Amino acid sequence: MKGFVTLVGAGPGDPGLLTIKGKAALEQAEVVVYDRLVSPAILAMMPETAEKINVGKEASRHPVPQGEINRILLEKALEGKRVVRLKGGDPFVFGRGGEELELLAEHGVPFEEVPGITSAIAAAAYAGIPVTHRDFCSSLHIVTGHARAGKELSIDFEALVRTKGTLVFLMGVSAMPGIVRGLLAAGMDPETPAAMVERGTTPRQRRCSATLATLPERAAAMGIGSPAIILVGPVCALAEKFDWFSRLPLKGRAVVVTRPRDRAGTLSARLRALGADVLEYPCIETKPLVPCPAMTAALEDLSGYAWLVFTSPAGVAAFRDELRRMGKDARHLAGAKLAAIGPGTARALRDMGLMADFVPETYDAAHLAAGLPAEGKALLLRAEWGTPALTEGLKARNIPYEDIAVYETRYENPDAAALRQRLAAGEKLLVSFTSASTVEGFVSSLGEGADLTGVRGVCIGVQTAAAAKQHGIAVTVAEKATLDSLVAAIIKGA
Repeated sequence: MKGFVTLVGAGPGDPGLLTIKGKAALEQAEVVVYDRLVSPAILAMMPETAEKINVGKEASRHPVPQGEINRILLEKALEGKRVVRLKGGDPFVFGRGGEELELLAEHGVPFEEVPGITSAIAAAAYAGIPVTHRDFCSSLHIVTGHARAGKELSIDFEALVRTKGTLVFLMGVSAMPGIVRGLLAAGMDPETPAAMVERGTTPRQRRCSATLATLPERAAAMGIGSPAIILVGPVCALAEKFDWFSRLPLKGRAVVVTRPRDRAGTLSARLRALGADVLEYPCIETKPLVPCPAMTAALEDLSGYAWLVFTSPAGVAAFRDELRRMGKDARHLAGAKLAAIGPGTARALRDMGLMADFVPETYDAAHLAAGLPAEGKALLLRAEWGTPALTEGLKARNIPYEDIAVYETRYENPDAAALRQRLAAGEKLLVSFTSASTVEGFVSSLGEGADLTGVRGVCIGVQTAAAAKQHGIAVTVAEKATLDSLVAAIIKGA
């Protein structure tokens, strides 16, 4: 049985520019063959079970030759696999997508192509340059600045100059001086506005604005390198007026997100929308304790409890799953009241169709204990090593409770080499911490002796901040224990 190959354009870098159809194909893939320029955030969408093949193409260096890439796609498809060929930009805009389909077509392998947003348009837009504008031009021309190995660049510069349109050259960094000479020799005005956009749509994007004649010198002075696009035409003069991307409050600021892998997406997406260079670095993993005889026994008869108390969405998830295993639903909770430590936990209850009866104004364990109505015994369903602030607060108020561990928090050990390297190089990093356990996981993953002087922790609450301070990490504390407040604190810390 033959498989199926989908060529997916991943866009130029910003993961938000991946199409819905492309994301759906990626999430269903059994094999993913990807290039160097695909965003790490998009690569993170690959199923954990998928076979991942990095063919790592970059300018003038192809670790895996194109013919071998074509053969890999065919081979995996003939194994009956769902294969995604993930390519930067658009596969059919100088992406050699057509070449990759030829071998598949010869062998009768079914395939489809999911277009991606090309950097020719997106990188220009993120640099404030509209590639068309009625007052400046009436055409757009996308040209490759890359020649086949061993051959000279073949461009009809005179024809391009005659169009009087916007010219966009892809993959032309090394050929840029020759492109400029060709356009000038063909009669283009040396004062024509021009630009280069490096790493377009990513937090590390840079724009070099110049005239056509001065572009080589200006680009060299800035050290503009690949990947970058070259733009030539009057529309380039609009860049300063229309530049919205570089004005984002977190543009280019490195922010480390330490939330568990399955909960990092919301915060990461919000930070990227503000221009941040987000590094997802999940330091902890929550695992439900299954079986959990103590929880099972408590849930069998809830009549002895006035309150069910939850301190995290993970606790809610463990509770939900145990109810299902027992063949019970929300009707079993009749008479019991629900308390949540904060809005995230309350939201997890709402997803079950349940409303929290009590959420403290300050979202931490101490205030949860201080504000919980003294109406009877409380059932605490929380982490194996939950903070003692909750139980101590209940004891102080003579509120009886049963404390049951329903999940454990494990410290993950992500590949910390790159992060240690960035810190050793003196880079300043903002690190978001949403619990004391994320602090411990972060410090543990870096190992003993790690230099934390370049780290500023942005903490969701005072208990989390206290944990960070114990490790000598300078902190900024969010005003409230919410994602909105955490994001505001990150902007402030930047």
